[in-house]
This record gives sequence, structure tokens and C-alpha cells, in this order.
Amino acid sequence: MLDPGIQAPDFTLPDKDGNPVTLSDFRGKKVILYFYPKDNTPGCTRQACAFAASYAAFQALGAVVIGVSKDSAASHQRFAQKYDLPFLLLSDPELEVLQAYGVWQEKKLYGKVSMGVVRTTYLINEEGVIEKVMPKVKPDTNAADILAYLQAQ
Repeated sequence: MLDPGIQAPDFTLPDKDGNPVTLSDFRGKKVILYFYPKDNTPGCTRQACAFAASYAAFQALGAVVIGVSKDSAASHQRFAQKYDLPFLLLSDPELEVLQAYGVWQEKKLYGKVSMGVVRTTYLINEEGVIEKVMPKVKPDTNAADILAYLQAQ
């Protein structure tokens, strides 16, 4: 995991339509960069829908929401359409950004060890510096926790 106070690693990944999106293009805005395991799974769906429900409030605060997983752009497109997700979903099948942000880790489930995405949210400030790191977030409260933090600023 990366620490607050360091420059967020820049990257370019395709969105759900295959268009390249570069993190540094959002300088001047706060960026909520959240990493999640998989489209259309129960926890990831609840987390994405919570971000969608608070999207107008994030926009009003000048914040951009970006979700990243290793799913394909086509998977993201179906996920966004099914749940009417208004924010960017970026595809990282090569795991480059997932590894750069330290969220691709060993996980244990029922005693079985595998590699996967640890649900993590980074808040990046207007200068591209990591302001806050939220590791192992809860899907149901992640969006509300970030929103409360931003509103308290």
C-alpha cells in the first residue's frame, strides 16, 4: 500500500468504452480512486451503487470517482449499464496499476490462499498527492465514509 503524502503514481487505463483515461488529467480536482475485486459480485455491486447514489454530492464537492478492477472494458460496460453507474470504471487486466498501488495481494478465504484485489480506496488531492488511504474498506460504508471526510474539510 502507498502512504499519504506521496505523489500518486500516474497511469493510463482504458475506460468501459475503451477510451484511455490518464490520472494526471484530473489535476485540480480531488480524485476518489477505489479498487475493487470484480464486477457484478455482491459486495462490489453494493459498493458501486453506493458511489453512484452519492455521485452528485461528490461532484458538488469537485471530486471525481474512478473505480478500477482487472475486469475487461466489456465487463465494465455491462456492469455500468446494468446498475446505471455514472462514474469512470477503468480496466487493468495486466495488473500494472493494481500492483503500483499495492492492492494486488495474497488473500485467504476458507483457508485457501490466492492472489486478488484488496478492496482499497485512495483519496488524491488536487496536486496529485495521496491525501488519504482507506485499506480493506467495507463495501456498504466506503462511499459514505469518503463523503463525510470530504464534507468535513
